Amino acid sequence: MQPVLEINTPDGFDLWPVAEVVPFSFLPLSGELSPAEVGTAMMRIAGCNDIDPDGDRPPRRSDPLDSFLHGLLTFENLFAAGGLRVTDDSTGITFLPGCCDGLEDWRDWHRLVDGGGLLGFGHDPVSPVAERFGGIVRLTVNAEQSDSPVIEVSVVELRHLLAGAERDLADFLALAADWVHQHLPGHYASVTAALARVLDLPAPVLPAEQ
Repeated sequence: MQPVLEINTPDGFDLWPVAEVVPFSFLPLSGELSPAEVGTAMMRIAGCNDIDPDGDRPPRRSDPLDSFLHGLLTFENLFAAGGLRVTDDSTGITFLPGCCDGLEDWRDWHRLVDGGGLLGFGHDPVSPVAERFGGIVRLTVNAEQSDSPVIEVSVVELRHLLAGAERDLADFLALAADWVHQHLPGHYASVTAALARVLDLPAPVLPAEQ
């Protein structure tokens, strides 16, 4: 189980260095990313929230960097395309986040494990579904297909997998906070706090000089 971002790279992005990626691929988040990969993740998270202001949100600033970060820093409910990817190494079957999934909702998996029920992550034509049956959680790659591949994992094992995914997210947050300190020092506190919110994790402790 890996926390992943669905990545796209806008043409001509030049606010900070980013890595070359395949459009609409998934970038696993962890503490092992290169600086350019962290830059790609930060670009994608900010880009997911780069929506014109409305309602009570303040207007965009004219500076390109401030404008791009505006949604990340002003939206109450942040979004990051992606979620948790699960791969069965014995069969090669992979359960991917769906179109209605977001990394900010990753803790919904805990509610499934603890309370049962069903989680749907997308809609036609691809509808990934996770459902608990007693001590087993069944991951259906595409519920729109009667013969869809499935992954079955015990509730006990899924708890371990979720703990590992949370460690990966926490390690990524620490790495990203260092990246923000180096690349966006003027926005360090606000961007780091927003990143912690979108990952649903405690915000890291700021350096003393901040």
